[in-house]
Amino acid sequence: MNELVAKENLLGSFLRDRRKKLDPIALGFPAERRRTPGLRREEVAQRAHISATWYTWLEQGRGGAPSADVLDRIARALMLTGVEREHLFLLGLGRPPEARYNKNEDVTPRLQRVLDALDPCPAMIRTATWDVVAWNRAATVMLIDYGSLPPEQRNILRFFFLDPRARSSQYDWHNVARFVVGAFRLDTARAGAAAEVAPLIEELRRLSPEFEAMWRENDFRRIHGEAVKHIKHPVAGPLAFEFSAFAVDGRTDLTMVVYHPATPADADKIASLLAALVEKERKTRGAPKII
Repeated sequence: MNELVAKENLLGSFLRDRRKKLDPIALGFPAERRRTPGLRREEVAQRAHISATWYTWLEQGRGGAPSADVLDRIARALMLTGVEREHLFLLGLGRPPEARYNKNEDVTPRLQRVLDALDPCPAMIRTATWDVVAWNRAATVMLIDYGSLPPEQRNILRFFFLDPRARSSQYDWHNVARFVVGAFRLDTARAGAAAEVAPLIEELRRLSPEFEAMWRENDFRRIHGEAVKHIKHPVAGPLAFEFSAFAVDGRTDLTMVVYHPATPADADKIASLLAALVEKERKTRGAPKII
């Protein structure tokens, strides 16, 4: 019983704190003198379309556990961020809310600098729907220059099934492809992005009989945070990488994937490819303009 009371008090404290941080005037409420900053309880209730009495009870730790719908309305009324909304559900129901996918492909300059600093380790940032939105030079020379593709083509699943380079780079393409499909299905389901990826799935089912067969298997697989990847590079030959996946702080929709060369020989090969790319860029910049 004491644990329940403490939990409900935490919920009330959180609601009061967020309520007091909102500007009543900016939200269309009268510019009148108030005893405390922020919105009144009845104003939050009005914005959430719930009873003022019920909202008051929530702040006071009375009335039992709220429903997910009520918490969702309160989250919108208090203009909570995604992280704050998740915290609200954990306090109110003891579980996170159902996944709700928000497409946001912006990558900050800070994240790009982190990727660039990882050279000669290939690294990229992908969304929950496996769109690659940022990468470093080492990732470019490892397999594919994402910058040469239009944004709508920078999807790992599409590349794996529709680009011949993906097939030729794998030692056991069919086994890896089956694993990729299951992992993609699990990632997008967790992110609540089924509707978002529906056009991509429809396209791949139409264009790739192999994808159609694997998708119908309805298999779910998890990509572990660390593993070893072996590829056949068209110039450098066999390459092996230890790869790790990391969540981007504050961006639950993004994952950073880093490939560390498994041996000194693999590192030398990547360094050689990078040096060739830098030299090519230098010559391109120094070439005279054609008028």
